Amino acid sequence: MATAQHSAAPVVHRGVQPLRAGQGTSFLWHKLHSLLGVIPIGAFLIEHLLSNFEALKGPAAYAAQVKFLNSLPLVRVLEWVFIFLPLLYHGIYGVYIWIRGKSNIVYYPWAGNWMYVAQRYTGLIAFAYIAYHVATQRFLGVNLPENPGASFHKVQAELAHPLILAVYIIAMIAVCWHFAYGVWLFAAKWGITPGAKARRRFGWVCLAGGVALCVMGLASIWAFVGPKYANAPDTVAPVSRLQVTPVRAALGSIRWG
Repeated sequence: MATAQHSAAPVVHRGVQPLRAGQGTSFLWHKLHSLLGVIPIGAFLIEHLLSNFEALKGPAAYAAQVKFLNSLPLVRVLEWVFIFLPLLYHGIYGVYIWIRGKSNIVYYPWAGNWMYVAQRYTGLIAFAYIAYHVATQRFLGVNLPENPGASFHKVQAELAHPLILAVYIIAMIAVCWHFAYGVWLFAAKWGITPGAKARRRFGWVCLAGGVALCVMGLASIWAFVGPKYANAPDTVAPVSRLQVTPVRAALGSIRWG
């Protein structure tokens, strides 16, 4: 008597599967989306957080940083080619992936699946926040490229609203999480960290980097809302990026001979 043969149940593995070749245009769009999330968007995020960190030195230092960035050669071309257009593609295609994707946290409640869900929602928060932030700080109100001295007051006035402040804090955490885990995914998908051990170690590196960036971002927000620079003037004169130190100034005032 013949026995019925049942097909083996599919095996579900933990972790991130490597990219597979030969997937057509969808494969290329996914690769471009992944790459742009690190270069140039990730690089811009780090630069932006470092620039905002200048706010801890006061309105004049922050204005000087804004003035410096807007004085770079071909800054408007660089802005569109390496910031706005990559952000638009990464954000829109990320939303497309988010809509079409299906999480399986109910059936497979592993940490990786929760990470997947968190990555999608933080990406959505980050995209909405960046669109709002660019619109309000770059295109609405005072034109900061032409008036860098008003940059500190403009941000401070916006963060004076408790709801906007809460949005900035939540968005800062979401953006840093999305970037840190995105870097980890990029390394795993592109074969930079082959093996579970390498991915686990690199995961700690990404976690540390994400926490550091988040602390920097939250500290910058505090610079605008804290008591140290409360009620900053509408505009200030940007300080020179090459300040003469007190020692050199004293030496220069000495008459020799």
